[in-house]
Amino acid sequence: MATIALVDDDRNILTSVSIALESEGFEVETYTDGASGLEGLTLNPPDLAVLDIKMPRMDGLELLRRLRQTTDLPVIFLTSKDDEIDELFGLKMGADDFIRKPFSQRLLVERIRAVLRRAQARAAPERDTDAQRVLERGNLAMDGERHTCTWKGSPVVLTVTEFLILQALAQRPGVVKSRNALMDAAYDDHVYVDDRTIDSHIKRLRKKFKQVDDDFDMIETLYGVGYRFKDE
Repeated sequence: MATIALVDDDRNILTSVSIALESEGFEVETYTDGASGLEGLTLNPPDLAVLDIKMPRMDGLELLRRLRQTTDLPVIFLTSKDDEIDELFGLKMGADDFIRKPFSQRLLVERIRAVLRRAQARAAPERDTDAQRVLERGNLAMDGERHTCTWKGSPVVLTVTEFLILQALAQRPGVVKSRNALMDAAYDDHVYVDDRTIDSHIKRLRKKFKQVDDDFDMIETLYGVGYRFKDE
């Protein structure tokens, strides 16, 4: 039974989400601000933390920054629709996923399960699989075991979801992947996302690579079909 920590200053969210998670078999710990959350997560580490970004005493970004000094605890952020800049900071610091308010509790539960599965897979004993060998495509190198990605030797920090989407594209350059295929690669079974979610991840992937190389254009859009990694 996994333990989920909720850190949010909105007590209504803490109550409703706690009930939803407990009904799915999770144990839940709640904190009403970032400072108490940091203390609680440090003393009693959960299996995953769900953090609000805007909180008193210590916001979610600062809480994540401090957590990342000592732990790779999986983290999902709750964010408002106007927090795109905060999302980018969060991704750079190692957030695993974002869910925008208002959100479906069912979606949150399935995202939590998906992130937990990925965390368990990363911790599993080493196996000789394509996902764990280094994937090299021209200037791109992806190490699935270490969850690292470089472009022209420069590191590109990716979330788990972004890594899986890029990996699915780069494994077969020139082959078009539909949005449904990319959803299957990134979200596992029973996780419900719409097409725009994949489009948002692709947009962030391009932006991250362009920060390293302004000429990056390896991810192509085929309108009405999907995406592909260029076959050089």
